[in-house]
Amino acid sequence: MSTFVKPENALKRAEELINVGQKQDALQALHDIITSKRYRAWQKTLERIMFKYVELCVDMRRGRFAKDGLIQYRIVCQQVNVNSLEEVIKHFMHLSTEKAEQARSQAQALEEALDVDDLEADKRPEDLMLSYVSGEKGKDRSDRELVTPWFKFLWETYRTVLEILRNNSKLEALYAMTAHRAFQFCKQYKRTTEFRRLCEIIRNHLANLNKYRDQRDRPDLSSPESLQLYLDTRFEQLKIATELELWQEAFRSVEDIHGLMCMVKKTPKASLMVVYYAKLTEIFWISSSHLYHAYAWLKLFTLQKSFNKNLSQKDLQMIASSVVLAVLAVIPYDKTRGASHLELENEKERNLRMANLIGFNLDPKLEKREVVMHYHRRHVTKGVMSCATQEVKDLYHLLEHEFLPLDLASKIQPLLAKISKLGGKLASASSIPEVQLSQYLPALEKLATLRLLQQVSRVYQTMKIESLSQMIPFSDFYVVEKISVDAVKNNFIAMKIDHIKGVVTFGHPGLESEGLRDHLTHFAESLNKARGVIYPPVQKASKLGEIIPTLGEVVEKEHKRLLARKSIIEKRKEEQERQLLEMEREEESRRLKLQKITEEAEQKRLAAEYEQRKNQRIRREIEEREHEEAQALLEEAEKRSKSKGKKKPILEGEKVTKQTLMERALNEQLRERQEMEKKLQKLAKTMDYLERAKREEAAPLIEAAFQRRLVEEKMLHQQEQNQEIETSRQRHDGDLGEKNRLARMLDNKLIFEERVISRRQAEFDQRRVEREERINQILQARKQEREAMRKRIFFVRTEEERLKKLREEEEARKFEEAERQKKEEAERQAKLEEIFKRQKQRDLELEEKERLRKEALLGRSTDGPSRFSESRPLETGAAAAAASSTPVAAPAPGPGKYVPRFRRERVDGGGQAPPPEPDRWGSRSDDRPPQSSDRWRSDDRKPSYGSKGWSSSRGAPRDR
Repeated sequence: MSTFVKPENALKRAEELINVGQKQDALQALHDIITSKRYRAWQKTLERIMFKYVELCVDMRRGRFAKDGLIQYRIVCQQVNVNSLEEVIKHFMHLSTEKAEQARSQAQALEEALDVDDLEADKRPEDLMLSYVSGEKGKDRSDRELVTPWFKFLWETYRTVLEILRNNSKLEALYAMTAHRAFQFCKQYKRTTEFRRLCEIIRNHLANLNKYRDQRDRPDLSSPESLQLYLDTRFEQLKIATELELWQEAFRSVEDIHGLMCMVKKTPKASLMVVYYAKLTEIFWISSSHLYHAYAWLKLFTLQKSFNKNLSQKDLQMIASSVVLAVLAVIPYDKTRGASHLELENEKERNLRMANLIGFNLDPKLEKREVVMHYHRRHVTKGVMSCATQEVKDLYHLLEHEFLPLDLASKIQPLLAKISKLGGKLASASSIPEVQLSQYLPALEKLATLRLLQQVSRVYQTMKIESLSQMIPFSDFYVVEKISVDAVKNNFIAMKIDHIKGVVTFGHPGLESEGLRDHLTHFAESLNKARGVIYPPVQKASKLGEIIPTLGEVVEKEHKRLLARKSIIEKRKEEQERQLLEMEREEESRRLKLQKITEEAEQKRLAAEYEQRKNQRIRREIEEREHEEAQALLEEAEKRSKSKGKKKPILEGEKVTKQTLMERALNEQLRERQEMEKKLQKLAKTMDYLERAKREEAAPLIEAAFQRRLVEEKMLHQQEQNQEIETSRQRHDGDLGEKNRLARMLDNKLIFEERVISRRQAEFDQRRVEREERINQILQARKQEREAMRKRIFFVRTEEERLKKLREEEEARKFEEAERQKKEEAERQAKLEEIFKRQKQRDLELEEKERLRKEALLGRSTDGPSRFSESRPLETGAAAAAASSTPVAAPAPGPGKYVPRFRRERVDGGGQAPPPEPDRWGSRSDDRPPQSSDRWRSDDRKPSYGSKGWSSSRGAPRDR
């Protein structure tokens, strides 16, 4: 076993061995690392090692190595990182599948290559003998050697993965995925033997899961996710079993599904139940269990009608027709008559198993015909007949309600012809297989024959065979005879066929022995009736007349009392059930809480113990390693001292350390090396003398032996040459005889060769003509495609140019419209600014006149304006500046012309008054200026110029 200090070293070593072609040694090195007890703690390096390990196992087809390594790796990462195990297993299955597909693509005849009954069986003796006797191997055997080993390995891979994941609750999804892929493998390559083994493996896994319930990581079937995964796996198993026509495995799969449903006591989804009953219909029809086949169809009809909202009327008619025809296909008598006790018990057990699968709960004491009549009434009352097609309704009415002994078969025959054409795939019910009503024709013809014979036996006692054959046109008379024999055997009808006289005799179903068995009882009953007529009994007075008037009230009261008692009992039961449910729920919640607390405490304790053991183990390993190294050094020193006859370098009982031993060992090694060098020098000189002396003595002896060998080999060469000449002469004579014997077949060989060459030349010419025609068709099709492509490209380009031109015209029109609107807006804004300027000038003139009038009235002195100017320096100075600048002011720009800000500032600096700022926030259509408070606030700190002076716009204008 290889030992490495770190796992990375083992991985590097394995890669080096792979590069030099030593894959077996690399696999063994990685296997030793994985199975070593030193590396039980998970780390990322171990995952890389596992990836390389499974790659080597797949390349070398070592399934047992792969299984052993995966089991060890599961132990390492089960509690730490289970996702790593999932990734490794997925990689393992991916590589196996890829290798199998590559081998399959290399094989040219897959059907011959996979013509093996059992992938797990070794080669048969016949195959081995054939491979050794035959001179050249056929193509089928070469394909078998190429493909079959990889498919064996892929099958072993699936088994290994399922075995590893069978009791792992954290990888249930991967287990289900592996099972599905294994089922698809069996389906794709028609592996019936492996499919049976796979079903048995999965079945054993579930049985062990239920048997050992105290396992640590056991999946919990009570959880919905786990149950759904297991049910999906079983339904996939059921589908593949029916597709492979393995009806026994399909029936066992149905029993597995039913066992799962009974185990958790929860009904699966309606879609799964539809698949369940659809597959049951196929299984029961194949097993000739027509009664259970009919009940399965009834269940399927009920589910589709209740849960399939997209079910069309046509599909509903097809399903209902299948239900009715399946019921009619049931034989109206019991075939167990006259069977032995063992056969009856086996039939009873079989019927019980099938009845449990579909919830078939009827009184077992009823006879078969009573069961059939009971189901006839149930179908009619449940509304199945109303959904069936008209042909099926007419057929049911003729077979069950009409009494037409002479023309029953003639009326049924056209209906059967129409029914045989009905069927097909259901569009709105994908889970139901293809419905073919033609499969019921043999059973319906048999039922029609039985009904006709039954009705004819009630009317006729004797009938000719020719007449009876004409009455049943859809069956030959030997078929009618076979059906009648079976019916008579099971006591359904009583008839005899006399072929000598050519007649059929009908009678009562009861035999003569059964009629004579109770003749004394019938005779006694008849005598009692006659005596009662002759001597009628004396009628005693009764109280019936008194009871009858009050009987209605008593019955009504008793009925009400029973109804009240029933309602009270129901309420008590409901209350008791509710209390029990609440108690169970509370108990379950307490149990789960206590279990959770216990599990958490257990996990903490285990983690602490694991950490403590880990630390102790590390310390102990370090101490043991140092002690072992010291002990090894000590033993080596003792051996050296004993071999040289010296005393021990260290006394027993003395406390030694690794450092002391290493120093002593180094000194001893240095001294021994010096002594050894001296001995070697002396020995080399001695050996040199001895070798020279030996060669001087051996030279004449070697020359003499060489001369003797030359003479012996010359004689031996002469003998072998003579023997070869004789052998060649004999072989030549034999070949000449063989040539003369085979010369007779030369003409036949030439004829056969010419025939083969001519046939192959004709086949070659035919294939060449077909190839040229196919190439011409392809060229013509490509030419048409190119022409169509050119037309499409021309149309697309023309359309793009037209749309581009329209867009350009639209953009030009929009641009002109925008320019026109801008121009109109500028003219309107200029008019508004001119109106506002005039209005403001008038307001200033009015204010100035009003001020002068008030000063004149108050008799103010001439310094009044100066005081006014002192109180309002800003207004007076601005007004004086405006007044002084009025005569020399430059001409103002036009009313609609835009003046930039830098030009207005230049005018202000030069002493020229700028024009009033236009209204940029709104416009008015009338002659009045804007009077909102926002307009006056926006003009704060902006002087307004007029003809006579200026005034600040902080306050509201006066006397507008």
